[in-house]
Formats: sequence, C-alpha cells, structure tokens
Amino acid sequence: MNIGEKLNKKGDKIHFFYDLGRRPGQRPSTGIFIYARPNGQEQKNFNKEALKILETKKSQLTIEQQAIGTSIIPTHKFKANFIEYFEEYIKLNKREGNRHLTCCLTKFKEFIKSDFISPVDITENFCKRFRRYLLDKLTGETPANYYARFKWVIKAASRDSYFRINPTEDIPAVSNPSVSLKEHLEAEEYIALLNTPCFNQQVKLAFLFSCYTGLRWVDVKKMEWKDIQGGVLITRIIQKKTGKPVTLTLHPIALAILEEIKRLSLGKFGASSKAFNLPTANGCNKVLNEWVKPAKICKHITWSCARLSFSILLKDQNVDDVTIAYLMGHTTTRQVQQTYKRHKPKDQSAAISHLPYSDITSFV
Repeated sequence: MNIGEKLNKKGDKIHFFYDLGRRPGQRPSTGIFIYARPNGQEQKNFNKEALKILETKKSQLTIEQQAIGTSIIPTHKFKANFIEYFEEYIKLNKREGNRHLTCCLTKFKEFIKSDFISPVDITENFCKRFRRYLLDKLTGETPANYYARFKWVIKAASRDSYFRINPTEDIPAVSNPSVSLKEHLEAEEYIALLNTPCFNQQVKLAFLFSCYTGLRWVDVKKMEWKDIQGGVLITRIIQKKTGKPVTLTLHPIALAILEEIKRLSLGKFGASSKAFNLPTANGCNKVLNEWVKPAKICKHITWSCARLSFSILLKDQNVDDVTIAYLMGHTTTRQVQQTYKRHKPKDQSAAISHLPYSDITSFV
C-alpha cells in the first residue's frame, strides 16, 4: 500500500493520498495533511499526530486488502455502537419521500432509551420486545412497516458479520389493526366545508388541498412553491421503477386554493418558499374539530381523513386502484385495497334496492 504526497499551491502544506494506480479515481485523498515548514511547537506536534494517524490508516487499508477473498473482516470495520451502524445504513439506503427507515430509528432509540447499544445486546428476545413496543405504541400497518425496516438493518448487519445468526429471522413483522375505523368525507361534505368559514384560513385551505390531492399533513407542511409547475405538483415521492418523482395534475379547486394562498401569503406573511403556513399537526386537528361543527358534519375529522376521503371518492367514480395508488404515492395497490377504501356502504337503502322486487301479496 503506497502513500503519495503533494505540495499544495501555496507551498505551506503537504497533502497525502492513496496511490492505487494512475487511472482516474485511483489516487483518493486520505484527508490528512502536515505543515511543510512547521512554525512553532504547536504545528510540529500537529505534524507528529497527523503522521501517526496516516500510519494507522495505511495499516488498516493494508489489512482490508489482505482480507479480500477470505472470511475475515478486520476489527476496525466494526462499529461498537450499533446506532452508528443503523445511521450509516439509513444514509446509504434512504429514499426521498420514504420516512420509514428514519422513523424506525427514532422509535428504536425511544425503546432503548439511549444513544448507545452494543450489537451483542441485540438478541432474539430483544427483537421480540422491540416488536412488542412498536405494536403497543403504533396502530395500523405502521408497526409492521417499521419492524420490517429494522429487519432490513439486522439482515445487512448479519451479512457484515455483526451477528452469527440473524436474531430477527424467526420474528415476522405484524400489523396492529385499529379497533376503530377512520371517518371520511362524502362529496356533499366537501362542498359544505368549502362554503363554511374557518377562523384559521391557512388550515382550511391546506386541508381542502389535501382533500383534492390526497397529500398527508407532513407533505402539505413541507410543500414549496417551486414544487408547483404549470398546474402540476412535483412531489418528493420518488418512483421506484423510474427513479423520477410522482407528478400530480391538480384539480381546478386545488389550483384555486393555491391562488388564494398566494394572495394571503404575500399580504400577511410575506414572501415564503413554503406554500402553507401551518401550526403543528395537533394544532391543525384542533382547528378542524372546531371548523366541521358549523358545517354540520357530525364526524371525528382529522387530517388523515382527507387522504382516505380522496381515495374513497375516486373509487366511487370507478377510478382503478392502480391510478389511485399512483396518485397517493404508493408503489403497489395493497394499501388502497386494504386501507384506503369504504368500510361501510354510503347508502344501505340504495344498495339493497338492487335486489329482486315483487309485490309481496303475490306469494303471501
């Protein structure tokens, strides 16, 4: 393993690089330099420590090269803190618009109540307790989604020889179906909300925008004006197959909402890169709770109801599941078929009226 050195343009520092060949990319920097003409004891000490680090890096890289083709993994490649391994995995595998990996790490830290855990402490029993923790804290498909990501990380770590046997191998990810069904809005209730004043106009317009786009609160909260291009919303959700963002053609009412928001923003809040100026998710839901009352909607409406309503009303108009899934940013139709659907008929009388009918006196 050869180390090269190069004097910088000013001639006051010597930078070191790995000399792996003469082709492009074969002389990467080590990130280490020393003073060419050290001025004083402090710079001399700096040079001494830098050269020690350089020698350590050279030794480590030499061992890595020698280990290629063997089952040996150099000790310095392992991270004593599994949190660091988790964070590095997220950095390398995170996908724009998909927060499950990051949220899983957050819940993992909450579970261990620490910023440090050794890989040796992550046993099968530990993984069972973490899954139970997710099921106790979260509902729906969320605990299954988070634990599935945790299994990804553990599987990768097992292949990197952190674990002799994958501790999550026999512990499947399971969902936690909610005991109560979420409410949704019907078409006539959309109109009622459009015509009902709200004391927080930003929340009103943002919620209605979600109703007409299927966006989550967090998506609307982060949305910027640059994301709107010619009546089309360029989302932060990246398609897995094409690697391109999901684009949504906006409904005329959604476009009208943006025009009104633009007028309000310039007049009251000043120019801002974000389209909506919203309080916290809890704050928004409190506003919704007060707003639906004068609209005579006797339902418990939260922001997530907008996304559910968007899907249901499209299905009512016989829009296919593939299209709805795309509009909602899903890569498959599973969520639309299992979650974002009607759980009870809108009008039972209209439904049963399709059954055969005859004069009852003819057979009594």
